Amino acid sequence: MEIPFLDLKAAYLELKDDINASVLRVLGSGSYILGPEVEAFEAEFASYTGASQCVGVANGLDALVLALRAMGVSRGDEVIVPSNTYIATWLAVSQCGAIPVPVEPDISSYNIDPARIEAAITERTRVILPVHLYGQPAEMDAILAIARKHGLSVLEDGAQAHGARYKGKRIGAHGDAVSWSFYPGKNLGGVGDGGAVTTNDAAIAERIRLLRNYGSRVKYVNEVQGYNSRLDPIQAAVLRIKLSRLDEWNERRSKIAECYIRGLKDTNLIMPLEQEHASSAWHLFVVGHNQRAVLQQRLADSGVGTLIHYPIPPHLQDAYSGSGWKVGDFPIAEFLAHQVFSLPIGPQFSAPEMAIVIDTLRKWA
Repeated sequence: MEIPFLDLKAAYLELKDDINASVLRVLGSGSYILGPEVEAFEAEFASYTGASQCVGVANGLDALVLALRAMGVSRGDEVIVPSNTYIATWLAVSQCGAIPVPVEPDISSYNIDPARIEAAITERTRVILPVHLYGQPAEMDAILAIARKHGLSVLEDGAQAHGARYKGKRIGAHGDAVSWSFYPGKNLGGVGDGGAVTTNDAAIAERIRLLRNYGSRVKYVNEVQGYNSRLDPIQAAVLRIKLSRLDEWNERRSKIAECYIRGLKDTNLIMPLEQEHASSAWHLFVVGHNQRAVLQQRLADSGVGTLIHYPIPPHLQDAYSGSGWKVGDFPIAEFLAHQVFSLPIGPQFSAPEMAIVIDTLRKWA
């Protein structure tokens, strides 16, 4: 049996009739840029996340960039970011001309450690940018308290946390804004790129609406130097279908995670820890082992696909070679990069497939 890391086709087939009908509805509408389909999704996703505003954009990186721009981040400013994250979090800061300032994670949660944040704050710091990594919510109360103390904004990266909850409240508006990706592999994913920003700050939302559309509210009247970053109506239509199933699909992910935790508890794997006050979206099920390559090969020999999230920390990527960081500067992020790997998890992942993964790991881990 071949077990892919994530079966996107199976997700489509489960909703095939509804998705096909939604795409045909857009094609028949004659409205292909923004318009009622995007507006409907924005309203539905805002309601789902508990935010008053949602602005759809072209992709998750743009969501970060435009949110930072809307917060006034510009050249020479500093933004506190996790050392352990996908590089897009850092790239958004750099694309604003600002400087990413890395802070190490809490080794138990993999998320940015609030206890380390204040030491990284300078007079140039403008924003704290926590990531809800792997679907596990960051410690928002502590982060927000630090931000308020120092007069900073908080932009959450929710790209992996659709439907996750922190202290009973869905991720969506704890900080000043939340950026989202709807990349196909996300818990709420389209059939192409897409993104959004949710917020309770009407001024931030209005600024992003301006920036996403060439800096224009009225056609051919450009108030600022903006971008072309608009959520596509076809993606919005598909996302509306998937949003209606998101909680159900997240519950399936949660049950898979529970089975993994039970089935692998007596192994030498480092297991993910769900915080007592939070409910993970279980976008990824990430484990660690000091012989990761051996385990991945054993799983591959059994037909099981795995991935490494992420093999090279941002500070050691060639993209940041000019920043002066070197091996050893962020040892926790580097340790995780050499230890962790992700097991298959998704709404269509079956019990027989899970049994193969667990049995293989119990034999070798």
